[in-house]
Order: sequence, then C-alpha cells, then structure tokens
Amino acid sequence: MRNRRQTAAAGAAVAAVMVMTAACGGSSDQGQDRVAPAGDSSSLAPDSSDFGTDSNAPAAGGDKGGPAKTLTLRQDADLGGVVTDSAGWTLYRFEEDTADPAKSNCDGDCATAWPPVPAEDASAAEGIDAKLLGKVTRTDGKEQLTLGGWPVYRYAKDVAPGDTKGHGVGGTWNALAANGGKAGQASSGGDEAAGSGEDVAGGGSDAELSAVQDPELGTLVADEEGRILYRFDKDTAWPMKSNCEGECLETWKPAKPVDKNKLEGIDPEHIFTVKRSDGTEQLAIDCWPVYWFTGDAGPGDTEGHLKGNVWHAITPDGKKAKSGS
Repeated sequence: MRNRRQTAAAGAAVAAVMVMTAACGGSSDQGQDRVAPAGDSSSLAPDSSDFGTDSNAPAAGGDKGGPAKTLTLRQDADLGGVVTDSAGWTLYRFEEDTADPAKSNCDGDCATAWPPVPAEDASAAEGIDAKLLGKVTRTDGKEQLTLGGWPVYRYAKDVAPGDTKGHGVGGTWNALAANGGKAGQASSGGDEAAGSGEDVAGGGSDAELSAVQDPELGTLVADEEGRILYRFDKDTAWPMKSNCEGECLETWKPAKPVDKNKLEGIDPEHIFTVKRSDGTEQLAIDCWPVYWFTGDAGPGDTEGHLKGNVWHAITPDGKKAKSGS
C-alpha cells in the first residue's frame, strides 16, 4: 500500500508539472517566437498595411462614404477603446437610431453630415467580435453596416484619422465601443449593445488591459492608462521570472496584475501573475512578465520597442511585435 501511495503521489506531482508546463509553454523562447500554448488569437488581426494607408478609404476632408473594410480598435486617451475603419477614421452611432430592431433614422442633411458606412467589405480585427457585425436596409434601399445592432457612421467634420470631433455632438452622437456601445462609458452592456446577445468584456473604458492597433507594429497590448506593454528577452517564461532589477526598474516599470473579467480583445487564458524577487506581483502575458516604459510620452507611444534589441512591444498572445518600418 505504501508503494502505491508513493506512486500515486509521484504521478500527481508529474501531472502538476505537466499542467504548468502546458500553461507556460514548457520552455523559454529566448531570442525567438514560439506557438502560444493557449492558441493563436491573431486570426482576425488586420494587415497593418490597411491601417492609415488604404488607398480606397476616404481622404481627410474628402468622401467618407466608402466601405469600412477592417474595423479596428484604437485606444483613445479620453474615451478608451474606440472603433475605427481600416484607414483610422472614427466610427459613430446615433442615439435616435434603434438597435433592436436595427433602424437608421439619419437621412437627408443628416446623412450628409454623418455618412452611413456601407455594409459590404467589412470585417473585424482582434478586439471586436465579428459576430456583432451586421447590416440594415436604409430608406433609400442601400445596406448600412451595423455593430451590435447599431447603424454605423463616419463624421464629415473629422479632419484626420483618429479625430473624435463627432463624439458628443448634439448629445446624440457617440464614438463606438467594441461591442456597439458608447465609447468612454464605464459599462457598455445591456441595451447599449442591443442585438449582441452577450456582453463583450472591455466594451467600455473600464478595461484594465486592451488590444490596440498600431499602424506599424500591428496589434499590441495597452494597460488601463493606454500605455503600451513590453516584454524583455532576458526574462524567462518557464519558469516565469523577471530579470529586470535595480537600475532596470528605473526605466521599465512592472505592469500590475489585472482582473481577467476586464479585458478587451485579449484571451484570459494568456493572462498570468508572476511573483517578483521582492515579493510583489507582476502581470505576465503567456507567462512573459510585462512592463511599461517610462520613455513613452503618452498613450499608444512605442518608443520602447527594440530598445537595446532586447525589449519588444508585446502582442495579445505574448509574442514580440514585428519590427515595424
């Protein structure tokens, strides 16, 4: 009996190690990318060349009536996650429309100021559930794109991609959050995303961790303050360990652990917590400890990417962001 108990205990220990190994990939990927054990969540990520360089997208001050192509999620310092088209133009919803059933009430002069986005040629990048995309037939017979049931528009007075001049206009226009709700709201569930069938985590500005789109580096991870997060080649993912100590910490600050229920566009299976040598806890993505860079001046800055060729902006599945242009 004693031998059986010992065998069972040993078997349990081996099983525990195997589980931890599976969760954290089994080994460090020093100097190279590896397949994320929880699955690659980048299948909906857009080609970064479509962001800001789309020759078919409306130019600043020009026609804003073309297809959206790839809807992406941009991190705004004031509003949090904001939905844009492939060229970076902010997309809006009209509070006098309805989402269930979907119906547009913006016609005539209204549609001149707020061009409806056509339903064709629309897809969703990481951070936006493709199942929330739909269409509604307008009074002129044309089909308009919907997100979470809400008809989607651009604003004629937005001068450049990234502008949000339409947000709050007349108290009836709002930039769109990822689930069709109003950007900048603490919660965008319930009737804010009518027709979605479910709440989408991080639909408002309460997300503690978000997938954001960078025009050069693709889909990156930002904390609740919009700061881009990084991984360090001298750390290890198995065992999870941070090797940024002493003077390193003056420049690279460990990211705080997050609530897995407050993620926007990030799979909770990739989120871990690692204990540092001083006993504090640090956020890890796919078992890689992550940091924010004190040299980044504002939300969305990526000055830390490729610093010393050992620091890399991190993707939602824990990989290193591509080099950029």
